[in-house]
Order: sequence, then C-alpha cells, then structure tokens
Amino acid sequence: MIGDRTILVWFRNDLRIHDNEILIEACKKASKIIPIYCFDPRYFTETPFGTLKTGVIRAKFLLESVTGLQKSLQKIGGDLMIVCGRPEEILPEIAGKFNVSEVYHHREVALEETEISGLVEAALWKKQINLKHFIGHTLYHKEDLPFPIKDIPDSFTLFKKKVERESEVRSCFQTPASITIPVDFESGQVLNLSDLGFKDTSIQELLNSEFLGGEAEGIKRMRHFFRESAWVRDPKNNKNDVFYHSSGLSPWIAAGCLSAREVYHEIKKYEQEYGSNDATTALRLNLLWRDYFRFMFKKHGNKFSIKEVFKNSISTIDKAQQKLLMEWKNGQTGIAFIDACMRELNHSGFLSHKGRQMTASYLVNDLNVPWVYGAAFFEEKLIDFSPASNWGNWANLAG
Repeated sequence: MIGDRTILVWFRNDLRIHDNEILIEACKKASKIIPIYCFDPRYFTETPFGTLKTGVIRAKFLLESVTGLQKSLQKIGGDLMIVCGRPEEILPEIAGKFNVSEVYHHREVALEETEISGLVEAALWKKQINLKHFIGHTLYHKEDLPFPIKDIPDSFTLFKKKVERESEVRSCFQTPASITIPVDFESGQVLNLSDLGFKDTSIQELLNSEFLGGEAEGIKRMRHFFRESAWVRDPKNNKNDVFYHSSGLSPWIAAGCLSAREVYHEIKKYEQEYGSNDATTALRLNLLWRDYFRFMFKKHGNKFSIKEVFKNSISTIDKAQQKLLMEWKNGQTGIAFIDACMRELNHSGFLSHKGRQMTASYLVNDLNVPWVYGAAFFEEKLIDFSPASNWGNWANLAG
C-alpha cells in the first residue's frame, strides 16, 4: 500500500519520461514524487589539459534537455525541481524537507559519476534515507547478459556474437499517465549559460548549432528519421555512417532524452515494414558498441578513470607536441580531411563516426600526441559525449 509516501527521483543522464524505470517505479510505490535535476558545478570546470569538461554547445543542449524534461513532467501533472549545486549537499536537504522515504536514480559506470553517487548515498544514509540504484542506460540489461560482468569478453566481436545469440532486449517501460508532486513543490529558476559560467564570447559559438535538446525533440527526430526519410527506404542507399550519426539521434541518446531500447524497437518496427538494410544493421551495431563500452567500464573500473589515464600523460607532452595539438584542435594541420572534420566539430559539436576515427588516428599515429589529450578535447566539444563511449573509443583506437 502506497500510503503517504514520498520518493525523490534524481535525474542525471536519463532526461525523459518514456521508458524510465525510476519514474514508473516511484509512481507505483509513492503517493507523491519529487523529480529533481542538479547542475553539478564539477561538470563545468577545467580539466588538467586546459579543456572544459562541458563545452558551451553541449551545455546549451543540456539546458534545453532539462527544460524539455520539465515540460514532459508538467504535461502529466508534475514538474521538475531545477537546482545548481553538489547533489550530496542538495538532495539530503530536500529529502529532509519533504520527509522523503527513498531516493531513486539510475546507476552510472564512470568513476567520477559513481563517486558522486557514493557521496550522495553516504549523505542520505546519515538521515536514514536509502538511495536505490536502477539499471537503465543500456540496450541489454546486465541481468540478461550470458555472462557475469567480470567475465565479459574484452573482444567486441566475441561480446557481440554471444549477446546477440543468447540475450534479448527487454520491452520498454510504460510512460506514467500522471504524477503527483507535493503542494509546496518549487521548481526553481530556469538556468541560462551565464549561470553555468560561460561568457558572452563563447555563447556566440551557438549561432550555428542545429541541435535542440529535449525529449519531445528527440522523439520527433526519431519518428521523422524512420518514417519520413525516403532515402532510408532505398535499398541502394548504403550510407551507414550517415544513418547513425547524421540522423541526429546520438545526442538525445547520450543525454537520455531517447531510450536506447526505444530506438531499438523502432528499428524492429521499421524492418518488419520495410525489411532490414545496411543502415538499420549499422544503427543496431552502434547501439551495441555503446553497451559494450559501458560494460567495459563496469568491468575494468578505475582503469578508465580520468585520474588513472591522465597521471602518466600530463608530463609527457613537450612544446612541439603542444603546437601540433593546437593545430589539430583548430583544424590547421594542412591535411584537408582532418581540418574539415575538426572545423565541423568546433562549429557544430558533432562529427561523424568516420570523422572521429580518422581525426583520432591522425593525432595518435601521425602527430604522436598521447590519446588522452584528444579524448579530453572531444569531451569538451562533442554534443553527444558520454564517458564510456568517448574514453572507450579513444582507448580502443590507441590499443
């Protein structure tokens, strides 16, 4: 029986109400829900490389996505509390104010994110409030894998064959029809880029940004892509790279505005109607690569932490390498394809899969710059950045 129970739902990289287990479970277990998003200042600082952890283009997309989540919640009778500060300080305070029974969130895999979860859990525990972890970022649920996390093959090919043969993708969770928030719920002020520390000069970079964040926009893009893009239905069209990346789906998947499972089941619907092709196969493959890197982070833990990979690299770059790195960042290497890709990345916050592979390979193999410098730059610039995919891809390329 629900009774007069209140659950706080802590949103992080799951900015949607569709296929969201923590939200649907909170609705089942509590009479009142407190949805909240914290803009953690630690994600808007500099790295040891002089890059930003979050660049202005992705920050804009994130603000739009959080606002989009708020609008989605308002449509079903709820709202989103938007705050700025460290979650381990803010969440216990709000939980105490509203007499919260439990806090729900989706478990992350990268070290920094899991450390923050640990701080929140410890702070809540002092108030005798439980932080309940859910698993909801991957295509395949870890409980459905044909092996325990510690035994996952490090080879993607072996991982793919085993998972596709012996596992199934679960159905999506239903979207709540309604939620109830406390009567004294305050949504808080909507932040802007200057609140996050960005200056007017950097905000000017956004004039050409073509991506609009938010759940509604992500669903719109997905439906348009599958149902209205006539070229996709042409079996002669073999643009694998365009299908996944230039479709515009990856930024919404990275922010959690789109569920990976939702996209997967849309692929299945499309194939039932039109048949499979190289493009649908490529999209499914990219979703599986995303799973693979997340599970690798879970398996290998600290080996992928920024602290671990940075500590032996910071002192190894000399002035000549610094010059080459800067030319690479600015698209001034003299290699036409590389320069075009880097200018596109700086201009839009986006780069095709082939572009990412080629520019990364050039930095590491031709310029002999340690891969972590490139990974840190991509972390700042990519609108669809996620720790596992970015650091996993760079580490994979570097061998």
